[in-house]
Amino acid sequence: MRCLALDIGGTKIASAIVTNSNIKNRRQVATPTTNVAVEMHNTIAEIMAYYAGQFDAVVVASTGIINNGILTALNPKNLGGLADFPLKNSIAQHTDKPIGLLNDVQAAVCAEYKEQDQNKIKNFVFITVSTGVGGGIILDGELSTGPNGVVGHIGHTLADPNGPICGCGRRGCVEAIAAGRAIEAVSSQWTPPCSPKEAFELFRKGDEKAIALIRRSASAIANLIADMAIGLDIQKVSLGGSVGLAEGYLPLVKEYLSTMPTFYQCEVESAVHGGDAGLIGAAYWIEKQLTKNLL
Repeated sequence: MRCLALDIGGTKIASAIVTNSNIKNRRQVATPTTNVAVEMHNTIAEIMAYYAGQFDAVVVASTGIINNGILTALNPKNLGGLADFPLKNSIAQHTDKPIGLLNDVQAAVCAEYKEQDQNKIKNFVFITVSTGVGGGIILDGELSTGPNGVVGHIGHTLADPNGPICGCGRRGCVEAIAAGRAIEAVSSQWTPPCSPKEAFELFRKGDEKAIALIRRSASAIANLIADMAIGLDIQKVSLGGSVGLAEGYLPLVKEYLSTMPTFYQCEVESAVHGGDAGLIGAAYWIEKQLTKNLL
C-alpha cells in the first residue's frame, strides 16, 4: 500500500510516500507561525496537490491530541493558532482516500514496535524525553489511543506533588522535572547560564550541579517506567528524544530502575528510529487499520 504520511511538529511538517517502511519523495516545510490556521489549510492543500495520484491512503502523525479529527492539546497554548484545528476535514477537502490521524508519539511507538519480536513482546512503551515528555503504548500487540486520543500522555503523570508547575497546569508532572525544558529552567539560572546540551556536557565532565540535575531527570523517568511496568505489565521500553538519547542518560535510568523490586523493572533500550519514526510508524499503523477495516 502507498501511504501519504505527514508528520506535523512544532517547527516542521514532513511528508513522504511510505510503502513497506520505505520512504520516497520526502519533503519538509516549516510549520506556519503567522495566520496559523489559514496557512495550515494552505500548506495541507499544497502537500495534497504535490502528491496527487501517488497514494492509496493518507495518515498524519501530529503533535498534540487528535480527537474526532480535531487537533488540540493538554496545553492549547503550545499549539498557538492550531488549537482546535479541523485537521481531518482540511485533508478531506482534497482526497476521497482513507484518512488516519494519530499523535506523533503514538506513531513513533508503532515504528519502534515494528522492530520487536511481536510473538514475545505484547506490552511495549516508547518514551520520548525531549523538549517535553510523551509516550506511546502498545497493549496486547495493539496501539492504545483511547476514546479521546490522550493515551500516552505519560509525561503528565505525577513525579513530585511539590514540584514545579507544568505547562498543562498541574504541579509536579514528570515533564516538569525530566524534560529538556525542565532542565533548561534550572541550568539557565546558573552562572554562566547553560542550555540543556551544555548541561549534559558539564554532566559528562563531572560537574556536581549538572550531575544532580541530570540525575533528577533520569530518576523521574525511571520511576515513570516502573509505574508503567507495574500498572500495565509492560515488558519493554524504548527510550528516545534528544534527552533520552543523550550520552550517559540511559545508563542512569537503568541504574535507578535496577534498585526497584523485580515487578517494577523491565527491559529498556534506546530507540532505533530517528527523525522519520513518525512517518514510518503512522504508515505502519494505518495499513493495519485498513487491513482490519477499522477506517
